Amino acid sequence: MKIEVRNRCSDFKSYRSARVKSLFNVESGADFSISAELPIEDADWRLGVVVGPSGSGKSSLGRQLWGEGAIYKPEWPQRRPIVDAIAPRGGFDDVTAALASVGLGSVPTWLRPYSVLSNGERFRADLARVICDAPRQVVIDEFSSVVDRQIARIGALAFQKAWRRAGGQAVLLSCHYDIIDWLEPDWVFDTGTGKFSRGSLWRRPRFDLDLWQTDWRYCPLFEPHHYLKLPRMIAATNYVATVDGELVAHVAVSTRPGFVEARACRLVVMPEWQGAGVGLRFLDAVCEMWRRGENRYGVPMRTLFHTSHPGLAAALRRSPAWTQVSAMLYGQHKGRSIGSISRSAARAGKPTAMSGFGGHFRAVQGFRYLGGDQAVVVNRVRCQTLTTLFLHD
Repeated sequence: MKIEVRNRCSDFKSYRSARVKSLFNVESGADFSISAELPIEDADWRLGVVVGPSGSGKSSLGRQLWGEGAIYKPEWPQRRPIVDAIAPRGGFDDVTAALASVGLGSVPTWLRPYSVLSNGERFRADLARVICDAPRQVVIDEFSSVVDRQIARIGALAFQKAWRRAGGQAVLLSCHYDIIDWLEPDWVFDTGTGKFSRGSLWRRPRFDLDLWQTDWRYCPLFEPHHYLKLPRMIAATNYVATVDGELVAHVAVSTRPGFVEARACRLVVMPEWQGAGVGLRFLDAVCEMWRRGENRYGVPMRTLFHTSHPGLAAALRRSPAWTQVSAMLYGQHKGRSIGSISRSAARAGKPTAMSGFGGHFRAVQGFRYLGGDQAVVVNRVRCQTLTTLFLHD
């Protein structure tokens, strides 16, 4: 596919225009042209990247690929949350899975309209919408241009994994070269050099995830990103994961009566790392330690984990290291809960409880960690109290 771009505008003759031409020996700014040879007519690719400096012709090339209709133009309703705005006629599970797959796993964010989201959240919401719409051919301009580089790289990784499952062809236009390895594209055209590259030339960078045992001191940093607000677990052991000293994930593990099983909860992955696949690997590594008896009790225990997050539940069902053991649509009977709390209060000489737990509509799904040959081990595990780790502000 040979693409010729010839753009022309008026050749202005104002005083300042004439002075600029004279000072810098420029005859005219009216013409712009670029020629590109893109051998991409075959359908045997899913993801391409056009990269180069600003003003080098990326957008013009993108419009010439499949026409103006293939350019993704975000148009979001002002009075609807993004969970309703994305694929309104599609399935609920498909929408939430798309949001989770691109790293927008913060449930409260799903309930906000697009207009109030941060730039990073808008970036990921746009990607989730593209994945749900699943166009046969799409061009995304200014890919990752308005977000910080950490979100850009992890967002690129999350998008390419989800898009390859969608089955269409996408061309991303970007002025940032740092996302290319994370995208692992099928081809790249550099408008700065005019070079076209194709093949398995890019591999996502490796990063080491460190696992630390600690207490609740770091939980307040993660709590704003957890979808539930509940009291802390009693006698829990906390674990955090870090990359180069930066907090990435958190989970707490306690025991059930009789030390027959452990129970993990409060799994949180920081927004800038969501979509990189670290959450489940981190949880697997912690549960594998407990399965082997590498805990403060020295007792091998399997771990139970409950979640209402549809994306996480789907990931656990796909994993051979986990098996689903329960699925409950409603909470326990609230009347029995009130009665039990009231009786306990009466024995302690305290006022009778007027409320209890349960009666809510929340699909809670339970899973048990099997581990064994399917265990995922974090690169470096440090089973010690986290006291001297340097953390970024």
